[in-house]
Amino acid sequence: MPPLDLSLGLGTSGLDDPAECTATVAAALDAGYRHVDTAQMYDNEAAVGDGIERACADPTVDVEREDVIVATKIHPTNLAPEDVRRTARESLDRLGLDRVDLLYVHWPTDAYEPEATLPAVDELRDDGLADHVGVSNFTPDLLREAREILDAPIAAHQVECHPRFQQAELRALAEEFGHRLVGYSPLARGALFDDDAFLEIADRSGHSPAVLALAWALARDVTPIPKATGDHVRENLRAVDADVPDSTLAAVDALESGGRQIDRDDAAWNR
Repeated sequence: MPPLDLSLGLGTSGLDDPAECTATVAAALDAGYRHVDTAQMYDNEAAVGDGIERACADPTVDVEREDVIVATKIHPTNLAPEDVRRTARESLDRLGLDRVDLLYVHWPTDAYEPEATLPAVDELRDDGLADHVGVSNFTPDLLREAREILDAPIAAHQVECHPRFQQAELRALAEEFGHRLVGYSPLARGALFDDDAFLEIADRSGHSPAVLALAWALARDVTPIPKATGDHVRENLRAVDADVPDSTLAAVDALESGGRQIDRDDAAWNR
């Protein structure tokens, strides 16, 4: 199996209205996105699947199922082996797919037991239900442990990552281990739009704050997956071809950390 080519993706966390979610996914694929991210936790897999089906069935949209990287994640309460096997198949049913390109362990919490959970994920890959496996919200130690247990290579590690929370250690580990770091909340859940220091850099760059944040991620080998609706879907995609000079990227690099936007009490880094 060749490595995943993970381009800027569409994040769907928070797209709770089924009609809006379906329309957004279809519009994103029409605009040129080829990476769609969902999860059992988001309760929108069926709507995401409907959006993919709508786009692929539309003769005016030049996209086939094989062109789209579809990722979903197993809920942390479903990480006992029998639940991994059962709920992954339920996710496929909701998505209307016979396989996903990327299947993540969402959070290493609740029912997560590395020696039990990860072989069940391997089994799904061996059975052809997932082309690649990934992890999400793992600490460096848990990431190393998972690499030792899994037979399959880790294709992606998904974590919060944005200009005010740059994840230097996990970016370095992604380079060392050969997987992609996928950044959720790449716009810091909108906090960047009220961040005077970042806005000043964006203003000098001539790019919108959203485009600059996403272009910074791409330049730092992070695959961002912003949630977007309406006109923002196409605006975010402009980051792929944005011309951002090294001096501007360095100015973003120099921003002080503002901490996490998403910080569950039971997250691995809080234990």
